[in-house]
Amino acid sequence: MEPHEPDLTDIPVTTVLAALADDVRLQIVRALAEGGESACGSFDFGVSKATRSHHLKVLREAGLTRTRAAGTSRLVRLRRDELDRLYPGLLHAVLGARTPA
Repeated sequence: MEPHEPDLTDIPVTTVLAALADDVRLQIVRALAEGGESACGSFDFGVSKATRSHHLKVLREAGLTRTRAAGTSRLVRLRRDELDRLYPGLLHAVLGARTPA
């Protein structure tokens, strides 16, 4: 069964911004923006598997990502085109923002 992925028009921009406000989730979004679709297990940002799964769920429920099954793997990708249409410039600004070292 595929995970629930909401329609972006049903998600307030504050939910999208809240999802992007976490450092780990922002790292995931940046990795997806740079590398494209990736296996969920390929993200190693120094957090446990359960924490990584939680962050991926928050991103999916905020409308930032899509997840699909491929055999026994789950692949995740950024919903960039949809986000750019609904919130022009948002991802560009967030991805280009500096983060503390």
